[in-house]
Order: sequence, then structure tokens, then C-alpha cells
Amino acid sequence: MRYLTRYLPLFALALVAACGNSLGIQASAANKVDTVFMYALSNTPVATPSAYNMALGAVVRTDGFTSFDFAFDIDSTGKALLKPTGPLKLGRLSGLQVSALAFDSIRIAPSGRYNLDSALVLDSNTVAIAQSRPLTCPNGLPGAYYAKLHVLLIDAADSARSLKMEILDDQNCGFRGLEVGVPRS
Repeated sequence: MRYLTRYLPLFALALVAACGNSLGIQASAANKVDTVFMYALSNTPVATPSAYNMALGAVVRTDGFTSFDFAFDIDSTGKALLKPTGPLKLGRLSGLQVSALAFDSIRIAPSGRYNLDSALVLDSNTVAIAQSRPLTCPNGLPGAYYAKLHVLLIDAADSARSLKMEILDDQNCGFRGLEVGVPRS
């Protein structure tokens, strides 16, 4: 019984932290929409960025750098794909899901139903939500980063093989708010 009373407050603290901003933890970074370009993993120069790191809020190269949450590619049939870490054989860590909502209508990231195992087929105007790899937030609690993205242009021509998208990446670890400004949850 003594163990229960000793560890119950810690368990309650972790449970409340997992449910949102009930601890009064304040977000510090304002969310903003950015436009980024990514280049296919295959048949493009190695120096071109093919992946996105949500903790950094930036596109990154994949050569020698496996710290990313999803990557862009165009398969042999010409389909544009976003791949979370699972299909890239980097572990079932990050996830993606298509949204039926318009980009500007998405206010908060869902807490589940992210596809960890397969690529997301993209078309112009696809809207999706991403969850980063799990990590420890600066406050010491487990968490993740969330983002919403909107495909603006896919150029599958051999000379380009690129994706242009707008993305709002919440840079506040553990927060799921996907509106412009400082999130509250």
C-alpha cells in the first residue's frame, strides 16, 4: 500500500501530461505556415533534401542523417509518396494520415489513427496530418511533434521530381494545436 501512495502522484502527473495542457505548461513557439520543397529519394542528387524533421521544422537530406519523420519519393509508376519511418525500414515510429478537412480547417492533431506501416499516395491538394517519432520533450515527459501539410505541386518530370507543400509544424513538443499562433493544447 505504501508503494501505491508513493507512486500514485507520479502516475497521475504522467497521465495528466499525456492528456494535454492540464499541468499549465505553456507553449513558447508560435505556429506558422511555411512553404517547403522536397525532392524524391530516388533518381535525384544526394544533396537535395528528401525528408522532413518535425523537431527541427525543416527539410533535411537523408544521406547519413536518419533523424527525420517522413520522406518524399516517386515510385516507378510515377506515384508521388510520403513515407513515414516504417516503410523506410527505420522502425514504426512516425505516422501520417490523410485528412478530409481543408488545411485551414484543421485546428488540432488527432491523438491516434496514424498510419505507421505504409506510404501515403499524394495528389495535388492532398491534406495530411503527421506525427513525429516519439521523443522526450524538454520538460522531461514523453511526447511528439505534430504537423499538418497541404500538397501544392508535384513535379514528376525527370528533371525535377519534386514536391512543393505548405506545412504548419507545431514546434512545441507534446502540443497538438495546428493553428497559426501560440497553441494552447
